Amino acid sequence: MMFSKICVSIAEPSVAACLAAIKDIEFAEIRLDAMRLSPEEVPVLFSGKRWVIATCRPGRCSDEERKRLLMAAIASGAAFVDVEIDSEAVYREEIIAAARAHGCKVIVSHHDYDKTPERPVLEACVSACFEAGADVAKVACEVRSDKDAARLLALLDNDREVVVVGMGERGRITRVVAPLLGSAFTYASVAVGKETADGQIEADTLGELLKRIGEVVSEK
Repeated sequence: MMFSKICVSIAEPSVAACLAAIKDIEFAEIRLDAMRLSPEEVPVLFSGKRWVIATCRPGRCSDEERKRLLMAAIASGAAFVDVEIDSEAVYREEIIAAARAHGCKVIVSHHDYDKTPERPVLEACVSACFEAGADVAKVACEVRSDKDAARLLALLDNDREVVVVGMGERGRITRVVAPLLGSAFTYASVAVGKETADGQIEADTLGELLKRIGEVVSEK
C-alpha cells in the first residue's frame, strides 16, 4: 500500500467545511456520522485523487442510513471503507461485498472505549476482523498504562495489515510509535481542537515527530 502513514481524521458538520479541511491532505478519514448529508451529496467528498477512508460510526444514524452513505462513498471512489466488527453480520457483509465490487479496501475495526483487554482477547479481535473479510484489521482501545500500550503494539507482529490505536492520554505514544513498528498507518487530527478521538495528535506535530525519530534511527 503506497500512501502516507498519517491518516487525518475529519469530522466536519457540512460538505463545504469537509472539503476545505481535506483540500491539502493526502490521506484522510471522513466521518460521515458527523455530518448531515444525503447519499446524493457524498460523491463530491470521495471522487478526488486523494486516499480517503469512508467511516460512519453508529449512534446518530440508523444502520440503514449508515449503509446508504457508505455504499455511496464506495461507489464514488473511496479508497477504504471502515466497518465495525460488532455490527450486524448482514450489514457488514453487504458493505464488504460492495467494496469488493468497486476495488475499495476494507477496514474491519474493533473499539474498546473502556480498557485494553489481555493479549489473547486482543489477538482474537484481530483474527475476527480478518475472518470477517478485512484487508486491514484495526484495534482501538482505551490505554490506561504503559503495559496497555505495549500489548496493543505487540499486535503489529503480524504478517497481515494491522492498525493499532491507543485512545486516551496514555495511548498517545502508540500513535507515534505504531507506524514505525509496522502499523499500516496512524490517525491524527487536522488541527488542535479538531480531534475525533481522545488522545489524537495534530497532524503537523505528529509528522514532525515521525520525521525526527526517523532521522535519529537512520543515524545509527
